[in-house]
Amino acid sequence: MAVDVLYFAWLRERIGQPRERIETQAATVRELVAQLAAMDEWHALALSDLSAVRVAIDQELSDLDAPLAGAREVAFFPPMTGG
Repeated sequence: MAVDVLYFAWLRERIGQPRERIETQAATVRELVAQLAAMDEWHALALSDLSAVRVAIDQELSDLDAPLAGAREVAFFPPMTGG
């Protein structure tokens, strides 16, 4: 399946692009992260500390073990703080 992957804030800066379309057979977000990290050193560095990364699937907050079946978009971003 093809999924649009979006990167925000410092993730976008480290990877060097705001979005990309990825062909994947990943069943979960965690498997997608492994695929992305294997692509190159920029993805690997940006996704190396998953405790500092949040994820949304089709604009709904999710976790790393969430299934990707039917997903059109996966977004990665740093934790939010309010103020």
